[in-house]
Amino acid sequence: MSYCINPKCPSPDEIPDNTRDLICPHCSSKLVLHDRYRVERLLGSGGFGKTFEAKDAERGEERVVVKVLYRNHPKAVELFKQEAKVLCRLNHPGIPRVEEDGYFVYWAHGSKTPLHCLVMEKIEGLNLVEWLEERGKQPIDAEIARNWLEQLVDILDRVHQLHYFHRDIKPHNIMRRPDGQLALIDFGTAREVTGTYINKVGGGQNVTEIISAGYTPPEQINGKAVPQSDFYALGRTFVFLMTGKNPPPFPKIPAMANYCGMRKRPRFPSISRTSLTT
Repeated sequence: MSYCINPKCPSPDEIPDNTRDLICPHCSSKLVLHDRYRVERLLGSGGFGKTFEAKDAERGEERVVVKVLYRNHPKAVELFKQEAKVLCRLNHPGIPRVEEDGYFVYWAHGSKTPLHCLVMEKIEGLNLVEWLEERGKQPIDAEIARNWLEQLVDILDRVHQLHYFHRDIKPHNIMRRPDGQLALIDFGTAREVTGTYINKVGGGQNVTEIISAGYTPPEQINGKAVPQSDFYALGRTFVFLMTGKNPPPFPKIPAMANYCGMRKRPRFPSISRTSLTT
């Protein structure tokens, strides 16, 4: 079975089951992306793009995930390319693997605008929201919590060592493999920690806000996120996992407001590039 990713294809999922076909019979677009990946089915959609499952002809028909950006908004393209760059550098079993040529552009037949594509390892299993729902929203016990916390801290350690931070840790972005091992996904909002970034935050400048209600830390809501913000979101994730309920936002108390920049700009005089990786 093949699936056409051309957004203007009239019947993208109605292609005869013939693996020898290279061209879509409905719109004449290529069915094999990058001369290697044959898309088979739609996995999900949201925001500016869609996610598909495909076969990798160079890896013995191994299944991979193909993310396709359908909107060429400059900021969306920037974040998409950034995700490719981050995942290509992060070599860890708890992070989807991306090869150096995993990012490429695809031109649908007759289109004047390219589609940006990113191919990554397919993580089998459910995200933690799906996994908890499958077991009747029964909270995890202390033993599982300890094991999962160790796994996720190890993954974050790798991310922070390479001077990045995730910025959107939540149960939806954590996958549980069939063997019980966890994987952190969706690095589309990851941010590199550079001297320029630290100067912006320390100088009171706001950066792009990434907000997931109940999980995003107050300083990030106010455009002042730092790598340690990932651990706040991780803690809120475990509130959900150990109670089965989404954590409500914290109230805006004066002390917290002062710290988070609601009343005055925060300064981080003791933060260095080295300390931000721990």
